[in-house]
Amino acid sequence: MSFRFMRIVVFFDLPSVSSKDLREYRKFRKHLISSGFIMLQESVYSKIALNATSSKIIIDNLEKNKPYDGSIMVLQVTENQFQNIVYLLGSKNEKYVDSSERVVIL
Repeated sequence: MSFRFMRIVVFFDLPSVSSKDLREYRKFRKHLISSGFIMLQESVYSKIALNATSSKIIIDNLEKNKPYDGSIMVLQVTENQFQNIVYLLGSKNEKYVDSSERVVIL
């Protein structure tokens, strides 16, 4: 069995006008975090998948837990493509991980 690590990037824009909207936003965000996604920046989350098959399962799970309103976009890239991100920061920030090492969160 061949492993080709994939990175799933989720971008979302959810309404936050009513208390119901805010409740749906919090529920979706908590689902992302409990599913192993890490925040790259506000409303952008990322997760590593072993291969395209596991990536499909993760996306299907997102589909089942999506909020009623709003826009959610999912981008799948290989881990090598993801490692080529260029960070343009106004000031040095130590919170960003920009190495090719695997990130393991326990």
